[in-house]
Formats: sequence, C-alpha cells, structure tokens
Amino acid sequence: MGINLQDFIENAEDIDGVRFNWNVWPTTRIDAAKIVLPLACLFTPLKESTSRPLPPIQYEPILCNRTSCKAVLNPYSQVDYSSKMWVCNFCFNRNHFPPQYSSISETCQPAEVQFTTLDYTILRAPIQLPPVFLYVVDTCVDEEELTALKNSIIDSLSLLPPNALVGLITFHRIVSLWALNDPNLKSFVFQGTKDYSAKQVQEWLNLSSLTLQDNAQQNMQIPPNQMQHMLNSSTAMKLKNKSSFFISPISQCEPIFKLIISQLQRDPWPVSQGKRAIRSSGTALSIAISLLESTCAHTGARIMSFIGGPCTIGPGMIIDEDLKNTMRSHHDIEKDQAKFMKKAIKHYQMLAQRASKNGHAIDIYSCSLDQTGLHEMKYLPNATGGNIVMGDSFDSSLFKTSFQRVFTKDSKQNLKMAFNSIIEVKTSKELNVSGAIGPCVSMNLRNHHVSDTEIGIGGTAQWKFCVLKPSMTCGFYFNIVQTQSNQNQNSQQPNRGFIQFITQYQGSDGYRHVRVTTVSRNFGENDYAFDQESACILLARLACHRAQEDNNGPDVLRWLDRNLIKICQKFGDYRKESPETFQLNPTFSMFPQFIFHLRRSQFIQVFNNSPDETSFYRHSLFLEDCLNSLVMIQPTLLSYSFNEATHAVLLDTSSIHADRILLMDTFFHVVIFHGETIAAWRKEGYQDKEGYESFKQLLEAPINDANELMMLRFPLPRYIVCDQGSSQARFLLSKVNPSLTHNSQFGYYGDQAAPVLTDDVSLQVFMEHLKKLAVSSNATERKTLL
Repeated sequence: MGINLQDFIENAEDIDGVRFNWNVWPTTRIDAAKIVLPLACLFTPLKESTSRPLPPIQYEPILCNRTSCKAVLNPYSQVDYSSKMWVCNFCFNRNHFPPQYSSISETCQPAEVQFTTLDYTILRAPIQLPPVFLYVVDTCVDEEELTALKNSIIDSLSLLPPNALVGLITFHRIVSLWALNDPNLKSFVFQGTKDYSAKQVQEWLNLSSLTLQDNAQQNMQIPPNQMQHMLNSSTAMKLKNKSSFFISPISQCEPIFKLIISQLQRDPWPVSQGKRAIRSSGTALSIAISLLESTCAHTGARIMSFIGGPCTIGPGMIIDEDLKNTMRSHHDIEKDQAKFMKKAIKHYQMLAQRASKNGHAIDIYSCSLDQTGLHEMKYLPNATGGNIVMGDSFDSSLFKTSFQRVFTKDSKQNLKMAFNSIIEVKTSKELNVSGAIGPCVSMNLRNHHVSDTEIGIGGTAQWKFCVLKPSMTCGFYFNIVQTQSNQNQNSQQPNRGFIQFITQYQGSDGYRHVRVTTVSRNFGENDYAFDQESACILLARLACHRAQEDNNGPDVLRWLDRNLIKICQKFGDYRKESPETFQLNPTFSMFPQFIFHLRRSQFIQVFNNSPDETSFYRHSLFLEDCLNSLVMIQPTLLSYSFNEATHAVLLDTSSIHADRILLMDTFFHVVIFHGETIAAWRKEGYQDKEGYESFKQLLEAPINDANELMMLRFPLPRYIVCDQGSSQARFLLSKVNPSLTHNSQFGYYGDQAAPVLTDDVSLQVFMEHLKKLAVSSNATERKTLL
C-alpha cells in the first residue's frame, strides 16, 4: 500500500471511524475461507475526527436513481463534469446531477466527491420533539443513599438542554407516576405486583402523542441557530394535550420537579430482619416504556433508571424477599438452579423489544453491595444502547461523576448524543453483510446486500440504534460472494470493493441528520494487510455474543483456540512437526498474545465474577471503540522509578519490582501499585521530609497520570491504590502474565522480581503449546490449547 499500514489504519479510523480486520479483501469465497476470520470492521458512526473536521452540509444527499440501489453520491463515484452526470460505484447506474449542481467543475467540486464521510442536516424535515429524559427512581434504599441520589438528580437538571422534556416515576412496592404541572404534587399509583399492558396505561391516563403547539412551522426551513433559539424559548415549547401532565418541558416544570425530588421519602414499609425490601423494578420499567410508547413514539428519549437492589415482586422478579435465599451465581445458572431467572429474562426481553422499536434508550444505574439483577435486565441497555453504571453506592464519585458525564456537550452546547438512529449498510456486488454485534436491534430489511450466513444480529441490512454517542462503536461482519466460476466468467477481476454506511438520526439540535460514510479496499492477498488489534476486538465480540447466547464458557474457549490455531497454521512460517521453526510476521505477531489475555479476561472467564459483573463487562465491550476495548482485554502498565524515565512495561510479573511504582489501566480499574521498598519509604513519611523532594515527585507522578486517564473515561473507573503484598494487590496480580509463580525456579528473573501465587499458565507456556499445535498435522483435533 502507498503508505505505512499502521498510518493507513489510524487515518481511516480518524477520518471515517472505520477499522477493518483485513485491509485487503479476499477475492473469492475460497480465499475468504482461507483467512479463517470473517471479513469485518469496527464502525464508529459519530466519530469526531481530529485531522479533518466535517464541513456543514444543510441539504439532502444525492441518491442513485436505481430503485434497488439508492446509494449516496461519494468520492468513489465517477463524475462527468461536462455532462453533469455521475456513475454509482455500487450498481454502475448513470445519474444526472440536480439543477443546483450546474456550476460544478473539476476546479469547483461538491463536498460529496471530496469527503468520504459527510453529515447532512435535513432542514426540510419536520421539527422533532426535543429529547425526553424519564427518571425512574428506586426509593427502597437507605436514607443516606437516597439523599445522595436525590442530590445527583437535582444537579443533573441544570445539565439538560433548556428545551428538554422530563418525566418522573418512583417505585418501591407500588409505582408512582408524577404529574409535573400540579403544585399539589399529585401522583398516579400502580400496584407493583401487576403487569400492566401499554393499552391499559394509555387508556387509564388518557395519553396521546405529544406535539408542538405550532405545527405550521414544521415544514419551514429554519436555520440551526434560529431553530435552537426557538426550541429554547418557553413559548414555543407549549404542548397540546394531557400527556404533558407527565412529560413536560424542564423550563416549565423545574420548580415542581425539584420539589418532588427533594421531598421524596424512602419506602415507608418497614423491612423485617432477614428480609429484603419489596421492590417492583420490573413494573416500574414497564410503565415507563408504556408512557413513552404512548406519548413519544419514534422520537428521542432516555429512560434513566436508578436501582439499589434486586426486583423482589411482580413481573421481572429476580429473587424473593427472604435473605436466606442468595442471589443466583454462575454455578446456579449452569446447574439450572436460578429459580426466577428465565421468567425475568423473558419479561425484560419483551420490554427491550418495545423500547427499541420506538427508539427509546434505557440506562441502568445500579448501586448496591449485592447484585441488583443486571444479568436479567441486560437486554434493556444491550438492545437500546443505554448506559450501565455499576457501583457500590449512589454517594460514590464513581456514580456521581459518571452520571454527570452522560450530559457532556459540544462546542455549540448541544448534547453529545444522537437519538432514534437507523444504520443501513450497502455493499458492492462482490460482498454482502452477515450481521452486526453492538447495542442495536434488527430492522428486518432483507435485500440483495444481505448474506444468507448470519453472524451476530443478521438477516438484515438495517439496524436500529436508539441512542448514539461519539465513542459508540459497532462491529459489522461481511461475506464474500464472488465464486471462482463467476470470477472466470468476468474478463477482468474486480480491483476494489465498496461499503457504505448510511446513519439517520435525530440530533440534539432538533434536526434529522443523515451521516454517510463510504469506504473502499482492494481485493488481493491478505498476508500483510492484517490489523491484529481490531481483529482481536471483533473476535472478542463474537466470542462474547456466543457466550451470551449459549451460556457455555468451555465451548467458547475451544472455539477461540481453534481459530487461533488455524490463523497460525495459515500465516505462520514453519516446518511441519518442528515447533522451534515457527514464526509469525510482524502484522500477526501480537495476535496470539491478545488472545491469551482474552482467554483469561472477565469476558470469557466468569470465575470470581457475579453474573451481574459479567453482564456489565460484556456490555462495555459491545459499546467501546478499538483502543478502549483493547485496554479491557490487555491492560496497559507504566513503570515509575528513580533509575529510569516513566515508560510502558510488559504486563508480566517480571515488571513487579520492590523499588518501582506501577500504574495499570484496565479501563474498569486504574491501579497504582507500590513496590515493597517504595511502600515502606512512604509509610515512614520520607515524602514529607526535607531533602526527599524527588521521592515526593515520584509518588505524585502516577497519581497525576491516573487523574488524566480518568478525566474523560465513561463510566469512571474504580481508583485503587495498593502496596505489594496487600489484599488489593490482587487487582494487578490477576491481570499480569504469571511468568514467575511459586512453582517457578527461584532467581530466574533475578532477586528483584516477585512471584505470583497462581496455577494459571504463563504466556510462554501458552505459546509453546500453540507452536506445537500449529506445526502439527492433526492440531484441529485438539479441543483446547491447554
């Protein structure tokens, strides 16, 4: 390729938000089978480019005239400036430019043929309702917890856009839906034991769709700056019907909303000793979805649920109120001894389908010392793209800071989130799309771009994303359809293939947007066009998807091992039956190491993790981009010492030294680990003594770097400071490669190194086994590497 492969990958990701595992595509189905891993990419629809900001485009995209195509004009289209025509690079149809393009020429080119990614603001589209934020608050928590939660909710109101709509539901054993325009603080109550249908809620509350009072403005072309002013003004935000009792503009109802929140009391029913609080989370979420379904269907909305414990009553019940009955574990699930799980999962899956159909995201802010039922409720955020924040307390900085970061704004003071989005994928004839793995649901659009082979959420060329943010990344998987016979029939082998992502969404500015990204790659040999980092993440997503569907860890491990062995057999350089001759070229050399850490990670290994924690970790992997996902799988490790400058070190026990400080970032945890000698000096207080300023600076350096790491991270990581030999040192020791254990020969890594007490195999042993199997003629008969 013309430039360095790594530079090409980084530029493509920065400009288009696209990162493929193979940057040269296989030509035929046979070639595709040989590369082992399916052709796939990580796509970040709202990627914020640092090198090439997008120009403001305030008109509609130009589409191919062919009914079965409708691809958007892009830089890969052939343009005839003299005849004012363009040839679609997907179906080769010739199209006329609209009259307003009459002045284009080779020296005056439209933006569409210059930018591979463009964001079109559709001015003629009807004005959208502002985003809706429906708070669903658990009051079955301790007084201190409830006070902290109420303060966070009140603080969040100032972070909402001035034109935002809000609603409030609280619950314990009953569910209360609050009227936000009644100074008498009136609420409508529902029994937590019942499952109310959407029709019942709609009829009882006399609900109908919310609309803006001045509908005459809907077809006017209003400039974005005037539009924002109009939406921010209270006069324009008057709503027409009784539904505005429950969903109301924050500019009009803020005093009443704050009063209701400030006067909220914890569940008045006493909880007997040995019992759990009676909590109707399933009913509360059902009513929240029914409310938005009736009032704000197909417009942007978030249901933000704050949960302090498991649902113990009614639909979605996860555990009964008796404390002697413990929450289900992975072992219970494996043995089919989770009494309430299947029924609860069915309830939350149905709720997720309803919410995603209407484009409403569901966030779960779960704060408790015990499990709250995320394992059963995970379908709500997984299908709708909502957030999961899991902490110990609503009074912790982890929850408070994470919740504030939900409302991050851009330079124009618009929320950095998009709503009710649909992503459509179009492909050139040589390939089609097999599926997607991410926070989305299928739109069931089956056309000639859709593969018969389904991977993840497949069988469609369109997916619904209820909410998008700049870092949200989805994995798309493709299938090569070109056969050898078809290739021979064609006089000329195709040189390039094309994929177009068309993302329609409701922006926080009140407009519909269409963001179009078109990418192209060459067909040919793949050996030196492999992106091992994105390949690892795409394989990890696929492994977690399989684990969630089948709930069988050993099968997923065997599947991972088979894929790794096949990759090494195909792309390794070796003599058969001679492991010592095995080598991988640099573009593949780190891939086995990534898979080693993936096998040991919390995504695959559930030991020592609750089902709720596993659901949280996998949800995060399905949301994040390549870099963040890679940190989750193989954490970064920095070393601080007197003898050398701060530098990255191997994620290995050999990096642990008594006179070092280590900073580990696992995405979910930021750990500062003091070596034995450093910890002893700190306890003696040398950092506070005159003449030891350098030691004080050494202690402060990792703290400053940790704060910088956590500055923009969502959710906020747990911050852990520990010493060598302490109980919390386990956070670091569980992640490093155990090259030196209590079973290793003493002194192998020198006197400075510290052994880890584990029976886990090291990367070195793993690689030895891998090499033996890769060069063996019957390697695939082995079930696992170890």
